[in-house]
Amino acid sequence: MTATAEPTGDERTFTVTGQDWDELTDALKDVKDERIVVNMGPQHPSTHGVLRLILELEGETVTEARAGIGYLHTGIEKNMEFRSWTQGTTFVTRMDYLSPIFNETAYVLGVEKLLGIGAEVPEKANVIRLLLMELNRISSHLVAIATGGMELGALTVMTIGFRERELCLDLFEFITGLRMNHAYIRPGGIAQDVPEGTVARLEEFIELMKKRLEEYAALCNANPIFKGRLEQVGYLDLEGCLALGLTGPILRATGYPWDLRKTQPYCGYEEYEFEVITWDTSDSYGRFRIRLAEMWESLRLMEQATKRLADLEGAPVMVADKKIAWPSQLSVGSDGQGNSLDHIRHIMGESMEALIHHFKLVTEGFRVPAGQAYVALESPRGELGAHVVSDGGTKPYRVHFRDPSFTNLQATSVMSEGGMVADVIVAIASIDPVMGGVDR
Repeated sequence: MTATAEPTGDERTFTVTGQDWDELTDALKDVKDERIVVNMGPQHPSTHGVLRLILELEGETVTEARAGIGYLHTGIEKNMEFRSWTQGTTFVTRMDYLSPIFNETAYVLGVEKLLGIGAEVPEKANVIRLLLMELNRISSHLVAIATGGMELGALTVMTIGFRERELCLDLFEFITGLRMNHAYIRPGGIAQDVPEGTVARLEEFIELMKKRLEEYAALCNANPIFKGRLEQVGYLDLEGCLALGLTGPILRATGYPWDLRKTQPYCGYEEYEFEVITWDTSDSYGRFRIRLAEMWESLRLMEQATKRLADLEGAPVMVADKKIAWPSQLSVGSDGQGNSLDHIRHIMGESMEALIHHFKLVTEGFRVPAGQAYVALESPRGELGAHVVSDGGTKPYRVHFRDPSFTNLQATSVMSEGGMVADVIVAIASIDPVMGGVDR
């Protein structure tokens, strides 16, 4: 038998194990209630691998929708309590793996707030942080649009989305050494200065992206099939967003211009010119249009930051206090791995006290004054907050993140209930949840 009926009070539960659906329909003939519970995921494309959706259906209509999470749990926040403050960046970068630079920056800003060194962070470090965040915003939005297109059957949108994302990842690899999980943003500044030729590569990327982004608008903006699948789907108005604490494109699609880069500036955003993009439809189509327009604004920010970077040749990228500055200004050996002999001679050739300090800083880390701080920034999905607590030691006492994907997933039910099964896929794609941030 492929379907067995088990009495559960006044109802019967059918466990379906595959093969012939006729046996299930035969068993349901004498059931007056047409409700059926379906588990969507965690393998379905619209769930991106690790989100389980429990849907209660009447025919094709969703009467109840719930999100099942916890399939990707990593224990990142707990693990950080056993690592130094600087090592924490290697953990947080793996949370929301589509926007690692934002995870690192939120955490580092919290640590710097506790240390009281926010004003001492070099201008060049802030320029590079901003540059990489906006590059990361573009790469994240590209994945949102590409995977959303894939789930709708718009495969061209998917292929060109990942084509452009590769350009972003190439830049990340060139600047930080890694495509993902960079651990590049450090307390006090950044790990290392950008390599020679960075400005030229950034300018080339910006000019190319201005041409490529026009393709998305031509493919989707006025496409009647695309609009038919997204308009008035996953509807959630401003009142609903505020009640649930939703932020990011979901909130701005209601017409409310809430963007922490403008309302609570950080990393020097107040010195740049850009617009907060809003839409007024409160639906999946509006969220798509916001992400597309935000990429243009990110390019605009990158242009301004690239000009500033060109004027800061040779400027420091880490605070001057050697008791905090991680000794990471390294040069690579002739084999392409490890430190060069020149760097080793530099460390070993200094005084014994300098060598001891270097050893203790690397093995134990610096101490952070007791206290707590909360810092929030505008990630591609909304407000990403880091609550950092110190007991005065060399390791965090507690670090907890307010990840926008976790908060925004509350909208699953209100966006899906009353719609069709096919609309659930669109609604979830418009939320753009990254489960690494949910299950951190």
